[in-house]
Amino acid sequence: MFGTAKINANPTVYRAEDKLEDKVTRTDIDDEETPDEFDALEIFELIRGINDPEHPLTLEQLRVVQLKDVHVDNKENSVKINFTPTIPHCSMATLIGLSIRVKLIRSLPPRLKVDIQISKGTHNQEKAVNKQLNDKERVAAALENDNLLSVVDKCLAGS
Repeated sequence: MFGTAKINANPTVYRAEDKLEDKVTRTDIDDEETPDEFDALEIFELIRGINDPEHPLTLEQLRVVQLKDVHVDNKENSVKINFTPTIPHCSMATLIGLSIRVKLIRSLPPRLKVDIQISKGTHNQEKAVNKQLNDKERVAAALENDNLLSVVDKCLAGS
């Protein structure tokens, strides 16, 4: 989508769900004193429409992100997301993870600790990418790069 040469020229495309709210039972709290709780569906709704950096498709359409891979622990104030690159040598994995992180930084309260990981065994550089995605200094440095931030913003456009 943003470059000319594609790493995965023919990815498998899946149908995105229209409405997911019916699939998860919600319990809402109307107490102003209590911090809002989040559930996996709310987090998934934030990231499902992120655009793939290489194709005019969303991460949900490529099954890079799925509801089953989003975990929320309100007691620990933590969110864990596993994502699955379309191919084991995907050079866009770090950019995809960074896009997910930026979307959540912009959307969630700072009390939530977000852990983003490549699904175990789905990428050749899994450990190195996971380390980059969860290192605050590396993420901050990446977001200071105007060119990289521009690409991330394109991925987030419309999400």
